[in-house]
Amino acid sequence: MTDSFRSHTRSLTSPPEHARAILPSDVGDLPQVTRALYVGGDGDLAVVMRGGEEVTFAGLSGGTLLPIRVSRVLATGTTATGIVGLW
Repeated sequence: MTDSFRSHTRSLTSPPEHARAILPSDVGDLPQVTRALYVGGDGDLAVVMRGGEEVTFAGLSGGTLLPIRVSRVLATGTTATGIVGLW
């Protein structure tokens, strides 16, 4: 398959190349720090940012793409569904 952008340097502003469904957990970090999160279903999203801060994004609509770097999606406080990590 042709990839015209294969030789371009990756950065935080380039499109993600990987994705993984995320199951929220209060104890386990993600295997990879994200570059963004996709939220498929309405609700709140509680996360631990890469820098260590815990924050809740309240009232998200399904289909939201958040350009945030997180190490964990918390089960406690997360009601949003269909969460996908992108990196």
